[in-house]
Amino acid sequence: MRSERGSSSGSSVREESVVVDWGRRKSTCGYCKSGARTSISHGLWAHSLTVNDYQDLLDRGWRRSGSFLYKPEMESTCCPSYTIRLNAMNFRPSKEQLRVSRRMQRFLDGKMDEKKSSGPLHEPTTIQGSSSFMSNEPKSAIEPLDCKYEGENEEDKILFDLSEGIDQAISACSNCGTLPQDIHLPKASVKKVPLIKRKLYVEGCEELVYTSNVSFQIAAAIQRARSTVERAGEGNSAASDEFSPNQIAEKLSSSLVGVLKDSGLSIRACNGHINMYAAKKSTNLNGVNLNLPHYEDTSNCEQKRAPLKVVTAESHQKRRLEIRLKRTSFDAEEYALYRKYQIKVHNDTPEHVTANSYKSFLVETPLVPVQPTVDGTVPPCGFGSFHQQYVIDGHLVAVGVIDILPKCLSSKYLFWDPDFAFLSLGKYSALQEINWVKENQAHCSSLQYYYLGYYIHSCSKMRYKARYYPSELLCPLRYQWVPFKIAKPHLDKKPYVVLSDIRTIENGDAAQPSDFDYDGELQHDAFVQEDSNDVFVDGGDHKMEEADSGSSDDELAPETNELIEVGDVSDILIGLKDSRVRFKELRGAFGVDERQYMECQLKRFKRVVGDEVAERMVYSMG
Repeated sequence: MRSERGSSSGSSVREESVVVDWGRRKSTCGYCKSGARTSISHGLWAHSLTVNDYQDLLDRGWRRSGSFLYKPEMESTCCPSYTIRLNAMNFRPSKEQLRVSRRMQRFLDGKMDEKKSSGPLHEPTTIQGSSSFMSNEPKSAIEPLDCKYEGENEEDKILFDLSEGIDQAISACSNCGTLPQDIHLPKASVKKVPLIKRKLYVEGCEELVYTSNVSFQIAAAIQRARSTVERAGEGNSAASDEFSPNQIAEKLSSSLVGVLKDSGLSIRACNGHINMYAAKKSTNLNGVNLNLPHYEDTSNCEQKRAPLKVVTAESHQKRRLEIRLKRTSFDAEEYALYRKYQIKVHNDTPEHVTANSYKSFLVETPLVPVQPTVDGTVPPCGFGSFHQQYVIDGHLVAVGVIDILPKCLSSKYLFWDPDFAFLSLGKYSALQEINWVKENQAHCSSLQYYYLGYYIHSCSKMRYKARYYPSELLCPLRYQWVPFKIAKPHLDKKPYVVLSDIRTIENGDAAQPSDFDYDGELQHDAFVQEDSNDVFVDGGDHKMEEADSGSSDDELAPETNELIEVGDVSDILIGLKDSRVRFKELRGAFGVDERQYMECQLKRFKRVVGDEVAERMVYSMG
């Protein structure tokens, strides 16, 4: 997409995607056990890339490593790599993923068994455990404890029962016409309010115990559906006023009074949230006695000025976790952590892990940054490439490399301190990133998905990605999304499948997260689990730095999809130094052979990136 934006000097700067076609490349496969088999991919080098163009490329099976874009040729490669994504609103964590969150909380609370904590921070500090996904912005006061009950403990069952109750209210409102019936409404999640925040919300003898922000998610879903209808010229924009988060929360709260009448909780809507209150001392929910722990009184002025500190009944002190989001840039502390990670976890030699290789792999980005807006189309952090820092008591323990795009958060790589392997930082960071998508949909309604890179069914180390349920895979031929539970039986039989051909069984029984345990092959070795290099990285990301050393088009077999019809290439924009010219205006400048060669190259380019993107991007020739 090209658009004009004014600079501080008054001139305009064109935001556009400019790429160089590297053709088809052959390289050694990084997934096969022997490492001797070959992988064939298409390659582009991006001088600049808009977030909209990259979003569209992701949805055609592309990924990036630094400024290099690549797409596996699925029919020819030995290990087909399917793009995998998750609708964050529908995510329900498994028991193992819930244990990761609880383990981190125990560590921050200072309650973890000292023998399991061998890192430099094994002695707890006196400051608050906190988390913020945005740099310099406090995180919401609500702890993300939404989960699907799997018999783990009583608290999980309470949260599950409350979520189910809200889902019943949503269904009732939809059936009676209070909420739209013709769109898919998200599932509810209920979160527990930390003790220190409860007094801030409550007057009188009740305190806020649980809350849900599902009204914001429903409002965003309705807005997306209405926008689609309006673009088709069939809608009425004024109709969306009755579906604001505040009004939806009021409607659901009224319905919940009957649904949760036996829970012992009082239900009230507040600023778009559905809040559940209980008597200060205890409440009984469906026969389960929920005793509310003691918390310290912080009413005097001196305590109000001090940092908030939660004091449990056992007076455990807490560590402090900060999660900072920053635009991608070289950071010496991050590089030192990356170097330690590569050498200790992946046995790289010190001379191989250089600052230049780190920069080209994880710092350089072609994405044109987009600044935040107030119109609900861009989240508060903006769009572009970011580094997500996880800092415990001032010590950098992990860095997630991510791209935030109009429809998704795309995870690219994670590296972490080997001294903190016991915290399963790979799983923990994934849960935080999924939760970020949920929270920021209130600011940007188009944000829905979490992209985990490539899923390779033939590689056991990559199968963990399907455990983020319910995920879906991209069909490599027609670029349609197919639920993983439908694709799995077919991938068990052969590695390459045209997934759109098997959608006829999509209405089969829904599988549960426990269905995808894969014989537990990743359950026991912390360095083979998703906390490793393969986490959120397309396992070949690191190796694609040297893609230019592979074989060229002349040495490769013909493309197996070259018979796919490609439209006219006349309108493809050609970049010649500082000028931009449509190919139809250049035809006369080529001889017959040169023109035929150029048309062949442009047709292949258009085939692999898609018609619309091909005519938006600049095909650079110098």
